[in-house]
Amino acid sequence: MVPSLVLTAGLATRLRPLSLVRAKAALPVAGVPLVHRIVRSLAASGVTDAVLNLHHLPHTLTRLVGDGTALGMRVRYSWEVPVLGPAGGPRRAIPLLGSTFLIVNGDTLTDLDVRALVEDHQQSGALVTMAVVPNTQRDKYSGLSADASGALTGFAKRGSPDNAFHFIGVQVVEAAAFASVPDNIPFETSTLYTSLITSRPGSIRVFRTSAEFFDIGTPADYLDTSLRLADREPHAAASSNARIDATARVERSILWDDVVVEAGAMLRECVVTDGVRVPSDTSWQGVTIRVADGDLGPGERRIDGLAIASL
Repeated sequence: MVPSLVLTAGLATRLRPLSLVRAKAALPVAGVPLVHRIVRSLAASGVTDAVLNLHHLPHTLTRLVGDGTALGMRVRYSWEVPVLGPAGGPRRAIPLLGSTFLIVNGDTLTDLDVRALVEDHQQSGALVTMAVVPNTQRDKYSGLSADASGALTGFAKRGSPDNAFHFIGVQVVEAAAFASVPDNIPFETSTLYTSLITSRPGSIRVFRTSAEFFDIGTPADYLDTSLRLADREPHAAASSNARIDATARVERSILWDDVVVEAGAMLRECVVTDGVRVPSDTSWQGVTIRVADGDLGPGERRIDGLAIASL
């Protein structure tokens, strides 16, 4: 099986304020760090080597992953200063990956058949093969257009009738696809891939699948995905070390590490981040709560040492 690059360097601005506390891939999803779910899924598909690219809050990832042994994988790291983007990052990591490799978004949760994707790519001779599902929410997501043979023809905006497919964050690539990307310069895949489909039609293909996938793009998406998986995996969801007073009420909420919920407090549909102490006899609904240990993020307000934002 080919190695994998997991994209974990990004700033995750849409996920703020949660991404002010941890890198996106370090967030716990139903009690299990997202990066653990991704790496273990790859290992189950036969991937033995992975590279994580790092920039934003890297220690929150490296302390969870280490060298990958505990996750059944050899893991190495590609450091980026500045963050190099979804094309610049792979360009930098090529010496660790070789000629053919998977690229997996660090916010991707899917049951995609990775072996089938790799086999399809190798048989087609494409430079890039992107796993896609039909875009059933064209007003919410931008997407991709492709011809009847599966060749990518362009990127489509939200609401466009050409917005036929939604990329689910897993692709197989040839290192040669990144030959035109300058070293150590931030670069976008939309720019690179648009150039490739113009200069080499058919070099980028889509792999149609009916795989399930979960969205973790915003705090509200994160809460929804975490709760859905917690319903499926009650034992994983119960792994939090939060301390909850017997008189407190916690309903459909996500508690990170070292959270204390004091007597009489109530949480409903909240995300409470590392080290927060929820004061006694307070009531919270539909908010993120983190320790206010620096500047506030957009939409946050400071209340008694806590930074609060609506989901």
